[in-house]
Formats: sequence, C-alpha cells, structure tokens
Amino acid sequence: MVNEIDSETLQARLAAGEDLLLVDVRTAAEVAQGAIPGAMHIEMHLLPLRAAELPKDKDVVLYCRSGARSHHCCQFLEQQGIGNSLNLRGGIIAWARHGYQIGRLDAA
Repeated sequence: MVNEIDSETLQARLAAGEDLLLVDVRTAAEVAQGAIPGAMHIEMHLLPLRAAELPKDKDVVLYCRSGARSHHCCQFLEQQGIGNSLNLRGGIIAWARHGYQIGRLDAA
C-alpha cells in the first residue's frame, strides 16, 4: 500500500521546517516548466538505478504531474523494502491549484 500526503499537509510540514526530501519524477521538459522548490529530480525511469541515493532516515515525498507516476514509483520503492516514501496526491497540479510556490530546480 502506498502512503500519500496532500498538498496542504505537505505545505504545513515544509513550513514547520520538517526535514523532508521532495523528489520530482517527471521528465526534464516538465521540470523545466516549474517544480516545487528544493526538490531533487530523478526521472521515473531512472529511479531503479538511483533509489540508493534516497535517505532511509526521513520521509521522501515523490511527485509528478497528477500523482499517477509518483504512485507507481512509491509502489516500486515499497517492493524494494524502502518504506519511507509518500506520494503527493494530485501531483504538482494539486500543489499549484492551492497556490503554493513553484520555481526552478538546479541542475540535477
């Protein structure tokens, strides 16, 4: 089962200074249009190769455009025994709909 987080809860946790890792699993072209500030970019198809880069000691929030691809990524991580991932319900669309900040990511 995939654990999820909604935009409001994520924003509140970030505003409270919680140590979370955001991972954007969209394509480079999508990320270039804007991303959640502070996120790490790992394209979905590269996640199996880069999963070892994810910390095991804090929550990892994965997101995509609508939440579908990141849901699959969370399922994959669960299957690998990595249980600290959360899917951002509704993806960056829901995040933007709530008026939360979208910016540019530094080169991955």
